[in-house]
Amino acid sequence: MKDALDKFSKQSTTYKKFRPTYPTDLFNFLYSKCPNKNIAWDCGTGNGQVALILSKSFEKVLATDISEKQIQNAEQKENIFYFLERAEKTSILSNSIDLITVAQAIHWFDLAAFNKEAKRVLKPNGVIAIWGYGLLRVNPKINEIIDSFYINEIGKYWNEERKHVDNGYSSILFDFNEIKIPEKFQIQTNWNLEQLEGYFNSWSSVQNYIEQRGINPVDELIKKISFEWKSEIQQVNFPIFIRVGNNKN
Repeated sequence: MKDALDKFSKQSTTYKKFRPTYPTDLFNFLYSKCPNKNIAWDCGTGNGQVALILSKSFEKVLATDISEKQIQNAEQKENIFYFLERAEKTSILSNSIDLITVAQAIHWFDLAAFNKEAKRVLKPNGVIAIWGYGLLRVNPKINEIIDSFYINEIGKYWNEERKHVDNGYSSILFDFNEIKIPEKFQIQTNWNLEQLEGYFNSWSSVQNYIEQRGINPVDELIKKISFEWKSEIQQVNFPIFIRVGNNKN
């Protein structure tokens, strides 16, 4: 089995503060595909962002992650139960889960082992959804600066698994009956420059860069962007890619 990768403990506070939130219409679509809303499993929960949303619609939410610091910083609610466990081998009962969600995390997993575990815990009519988001978009000039940074400055500091994000999870092993996605989802938020800087600092590649070179590349990036940041608050968009399936034979 592939070794577990914990890439976010060291920036867990930054991750919680600056990561974008997912749109309501994405969850409404998932709920429409779930026959029951008893138990959901948010796998790779991180700071519990998705678990908190699920807790409003499911009786119980099980949330797992391998990062102890992330779980320590996670959102708390009486029907959310956090476990420090690998995605590929959990203590979850077989045939007990109505919905599995994996947000911006499955590319770190041992994919064959996770697919097997997900099949084990899902109910026969259970639903699984894996999703992530691509590079943020602001305006053409800022997009060009971000794209150059992503490819030329920080590109080689991403882990190999990042390739799955770059191709929109099209290469991810997904051993389920796929459900057609009727619309494109996106994250829309309004940020100031400090929030943008905080988001970049939550990237695992930035942390790898700092560890290897001793300087933070985001400082120079923000200087370049600041010349094109025309108002205090700017709209920032993230395209979402998603695959949804069920466990029916």
